Amino acid sequence: MAVAALAAEGAYALPLDKIDVSNPDLYQNDTIEAYFKRLRAEDPVHYCAESAYGPYWSITKYDDIMHVDTNHQIFSSEASLGGITIDNALSIAEEGGIDLPNFIAMDPPRHDEQRKAVSPIVAPANLAKLEGTIRERVCRVLDGLPVGEAFNWVDRVSIELTTQMLATLMDFPFDERRKLTRWSDVATAAPGSGIVDSWEQRTQELMECAGYFQNLWNERVNAKEPGSDLISMLAHSPATRNMTQTEYLANVLLLIVGGNDTTRNSMTGGVLAFHENPDQLAKLRANPALLDSTIPEIIRWQTPLPHMRRTALSDTELGGKNIRKGDKVVMWYLSGNRDETTIERPDDFIIDRPRPRQHLSFGFGIHRCVGNRLAELQLRILWEEILKRFKRIEVLAEPERVRSNFVRGYTTLPVRIHA
Repeated sequence: MAVAALAAEGAYALPLDKIDVSNPDLYQNDTIEAYFKRLRAEDPVHYCAESAYGPYWSITKYDDIMHVDTNHQIFSSEASLGGITIDNALSIAEEGGIDLPNFIAMDPPRHDEQRKAVSPIVAPANLAKLEGTIRERVCRVLDGLPVGEAFNWVDRVSIELTTQMLATLMDFPFDERRKLTRWSDVATAAPGSGIVDSWEQRTQELMECAGYFQNLWNERVNAKEPGSDLISMLAHSPATRNMTQTEYLANVLLLIVGGNDTTRNSMTGGVLAFHENPDQLAKLRANPALLDSTIPEIIRWQTPLPHMRRTALSDTELGGKNIRKGDKVVMWYLSGNRDETTIERPDDFIIDRPRPRQHLSFGFGIHRCVGNRLAELQLRILWEEILKRFKRIEVLAEPERVRSNFVRGYTTLPVRIHA
């Protein structure tokens, strides 16, 4: 509580025009919410003139975020205009990094064509086939945990389960699957994050990733019978089989990050949420059918990706503010998921909410997360099996969080499980 009070004091001490919610330190020390709370109340469409990423607009209320997310004719995702993160893709390239245009950083029609190439992997029929594999792996990982001993939940459970799933979806060599974890971390990292020391190092590691996946492409593009994995889908779809190597790498990294970072951090966030709200765990144990509403509440409460960015294609008005063509517009999903005017008691973790899917964590419109149902499936199976095995998961210390305004994640969560 002392930390929260100090954060609130800091948030209200600043002049309104000096608030910069892009500062990654605010996410690493988990003090960002006080700043969002003030912006929602006083300036929900907020202009920050100076930041490490240049000037940008912050969209902090639920309905305004929905407006931006569902109007791609006005608010563009194109990589050539800066893409979907506040850290402008082109400026990264100028710093010695690489510009990575993937289908989430495209507007129609190219976006629609490339998204369609991979969407069969998460079709209902395929999810039904994957369910048994997911459950078998969850059981194996949970049964291998040291009961009564301290360990890092992030590494032993969250990373391991999501990386195994991703290796399956990509038909990636299973014994080398932790490469996917590293590449996922590097893809969303900037110097100073503790993951890479320079843009050059980031580029070098991503080029290693590109070489590895080029070999997988070469193996599968010539197959007489195309496989059902993501790489085969990209290699054989008319919309993606003629991609450049850079575009191929970009889409691979999108699938790695989308299939890894978001689910793994919700797996950890759920443990933390129940630790802080034992009454909700008791409620779930008394009525396991509440898992149907618990899983979207975990995803709302965690909000694994705090923001997405767009670029204005024309002058427009939002919340009484004039946004100019070319302006950087940032939708803060984390703030929208705490909007008091739309979601009742948004700061509380409540597993039996009447409208549990009323959240922004998956986005909306044409860019809504393609793997959202797979993420929910993995989380549901995990908690079904946790409830069968463990009386509780005791959190032993504060988590260590990722220094990032794009991934709301954890590096460690020390726990002890009680059978």
